[in-house]
Amino acid sequence: MVEIGERAPDFSIPDQNGNTVRLSAFSGKRVVLSFHPLAWTSVCARQMMALEANREAFSSLNAVALGISVDSVPCKRAWAGSLGIGETRLLADFWPHGGVAQMYEVFDGVKGYSRRANVVIDEFRHVIFTREYPAATVPDLQDLLDLLQAQEASRREEEQAPII
Repeated sequence: MVEIGERAPDFSIPDQNGNTVRLSAFSGKRVVLSFHPLAWTSVCARQMMALEANREAFSSLNAVALGISVDSVPCKRAWAGSLGIGETRLLADFWPHGGVAQMYEVFDGVKGYSRRANVVIDEFRHVIFTREYPAATVPDLQDLLDLLQAQEASRREEEQAPII
């Protein structure tokens, strides 16, 4: 898995609507990459619905959450529709197969899909959080929200500190 402090590898892959998503396009924002094994599974569904449910909380903390799996664009589109996900972008790491998961070192080459993991990238494109989760576990987003809240509070303090 990528290490905290590393520069996050840039990527360019489509979302469920076929729109290209490039990590470097989120300059100035924090990005949560939420890797999940496969669409149409119950744990992955709960993981992506949690991202959608917390979308406004992420936004208020200058962050955007992206769900990523090796599924194709049509699969992701149908799955997002079935889950009622309208705002969160679900990325298709379909070709090259698992290319982004491989860059972030969460690809399981034996099973052919990514492991369940969250990676948080700061506004300067450095990795500030990584965690892998058991396959049958929905990641708790509170750790991510707490980290983002602490960072936002620290940033505000710096902005308000008097210049000497």
